[in-house]
Amino acid sequence: MKLILTQEVTGLGGPGDVVEVKDGYGRNYLVPRGVAIRWTRGAEKTVESIKAARATRAVRDLGHAEEIKTKLEANSVAVKVRAGAGGRLFGAVTTAEIAEALQASSGEAVDKRTIAIKNPIRALGNHEISVRLHDEVSATVALNVIPA
Repeated sequence: MKLILTQEVTGLGGPGDVVEVKDGYGRNYLVPRGVAIRWTRGAEKTVESIKAARATRAVRDLGHAEEIKTKLEANSVAVKVRAGAGGRLFGAVTTAEIAEALQASSGEAVDKRTIAIKNPIRALGNHEISVRLHDEVSATVALNVIPA
């Protein structure tokens, strides 16, 4: 089955890539989740627009990604959230909140889709998150969750 990816899929490709996958994987997983659309000649024209949008969001090059990595890893990032008794949060810390905190602390805009959290953050304290800046560059950032 030939598909056009609309989002990043680890091990498969990025937005705008045309990939060949097994029928079941495409039909039962990728397409229903909105990660890919079926390839047609008409849809082939949307590939350029997807790639153009991807290029504007992407980090310019490897050197720029290294610069952003050093800025992000230089200091700890604090996120203020509502918390109850015992340090438990009302909900979880979202990647959007983390992206805002990263931009406030480093001055660099980080896309929320590039932030990877191992387990949902539902407690106060220090946590580690990973930010994938480039295909070859990933930054590990210390996150401090504090009560608002």
